Amino acid sequence: SIASADMDLNQLEAFLTAQTKKQGGITSDQAAVIAKFWKNHRTPIHESLISQSRWDNVLKNMNWRVDLKSQLRHVDQINTPVAIVEMELGKNGQ
Repeated sequence: SIASADMDLNQLEAFLTAQTKKQGGITSDQAAVIAKFWKNHRTPIHESLISQSRWDNVLKNMNWRVDLKSQLRHVDQINTPVAIVEMELGKNGQ
């Protein structure tokens, strides 16, 4: 919960206080250890979560156009726009 919310120190303190008051929650000593750990390791934990949640592929190129139909069997379908999108994906760093 702490890492996914990327809690700042005020949020962390409120969260840990609530956890210590909860039945079956953590002790105040455990809360102090968690707070100290989070203060020292917040940035690398956050960066690790970001890198794990990113797709491995990146968008290398994208082309698009909009076509209008000018001749069809049914008149109500004339001038109906159709979007065509082409995307080229590649591995990150390649």
